[in-house]
Amino acid sequence: MSGKKQKAGAELATMNKKKLKSADEILAKVKRLAERVKAEPEVQRTLAELNLPHACREVIDKNADAVLDEIEAAILMVATTMLRGEGFTYTLPSRAKGNQLYVPELDRIVLKDSQSQRPFANTATCRKAVITTRILQLVHELCTKRIHVTKRDLFYTDVKLFEDQGNSDAILDDLACMLGCTRSSLNVVASEKGVVVGRLTFREDGDAIDCGKMGVGGKAIPPNIDKVDTIKSDALFILLVEKDAAFMRLAEDRFYNQYPCIIITAKGQPDVATRLFLRKLKQTLRIPVLALVDSDPYGLKILSVYMKGSMNMSYDSSNLTTPDIKWLGVRPSDLDRFNIPQQCRLPMTEEDIKTGRKLLEEEFVRANPEWVKELEIMVTTKVKAEIQALSSFGFQYLSQQVAARAAAKEAVSAQDVQAVHGAIERCLERQMTKLETVELLARLGVAPKFTMLVWERLEAENAEFFAAYHRQLEATADLERCSL
Repeated sequence: MSGKKQKAGAELATMNKKKLKSADEILAKVKRLAERVKAEPEVQRTLAELNLPHACREVIDKNADAVLDEIEAAILMVATTMLRGEGFTYTLPSRAKGNQLYVPELDRIVLKDSQSQRPFANTATCRKAVITTRILQLVHELCTKRIHVTKRDLFYTDVKLFEDQGNSDAILDDLACMLGCTRSSLNVVASEKGVVVGRLTFREDGDAIDCGKMGVGGKAIPPNIDKVDTIKSDALFILLVEKDAAFMRLAEDRFYNQYPCIIITAKGQPDVATRLFLRKLKQTLRIPVLALVDSDPYGLKILSVYMKGSMNMSYDSSNLTTPDIKWLGVRPSDLDRFNIPQQCRLPMTEEDIKTGRKLLEEEFVRANPEWVKELEIMVTTKVKAEIQALSSFGFQYLSQQVAARAAAKEAVSAQDVQAVHGAIERCLERQMTKLETVELLARLGVAPKFTMLVWERLEAENAEFFAAYHRQLEATADLERCSL
């Protein structure tokens, strides 16, 4: 019986390999995708432009002197209230779940500017107020001495007070939000976690780094991204991989030599340094980012953190998110498409199903019909699979399929753009505004950000037509006002 299964598996592998395109065909398509991304105008909208009904809080990078000024101003305010007999209280932005807001126009999560009190004379917040004061003192010392420490180092400066690193980590985020600066501006960084390999060179604090000569393990992503500069690459795309095992398989196959790319992994949940590094590469090189994650709710959650941001650090989503990442796989629909054997498919746990259903309720998921469709397949079939399931057809099959899917993204994206392009033209014929067009297509399942990108590209290519079109809309609006 086992012999028959092995024979069937070999036949499936042969069938799937026949579907693969040649390396030249794949490279040609990936080059077209890279060229199109480079040619697209880089549109970066800000919260200030949107005039949202809610005030939102965003932080910026600040140098050590600016952080010291903010800390001293905060302590002076506390001292002043104590001298007035009003007690010892910190006023901080609230990072509670109810204050998280998904903004479709930006396609990321931001933080509403709502304040919370942390009084010392309250049993519920007394300890947190003490920890806040202690960490303010430690950060002041770090900025004064111009030195950096890891979050773990900071925890060990006062283990008895902090008790658990989660406590000191949470207060660090509170303080970054309160002081209006990024967490890295506090001179506290996470330990090295993410790694990179492939067609990339850069300088780190003056030292030349060549990621193509770092072996299978790759180069650890530096915790201080500010010290990374002179980024150079001939890569056609960045491949973002969820797990270390898939990263090592691709690195050992020297995937980046046959298909010029940069491969990055955070080995699971994305850390701040990897998110910052990915964003910096995308902005500098202007090449597409393709993501390879497990076919389960947590794989999609990890992808959403890179693209939309996390609730814990929504105050810094403008610096930490990388928009327009293409979901390469592994998708629930891939399991049948690639004939993944049943023994490689895993039953979802009750917790998995619960997480999947919660994701379907998230606004940032509902804004993407493609994600909704795949999640619904996952929750309905109650089946998940890891990236390594592709290895059931041979250890190097993963590398072959990644290349094939990268090429497919070029064709799918072109079709999507063409379809939305046609829909916008029909809306223009009906004299609809940009906002009306975005809302209409959103009801038809098109992501608002995608519609706006296509609209803005059309506007850039047909400046005179759109100038006349806007004048006509204004004239029509004036006539309507006059008639009233």
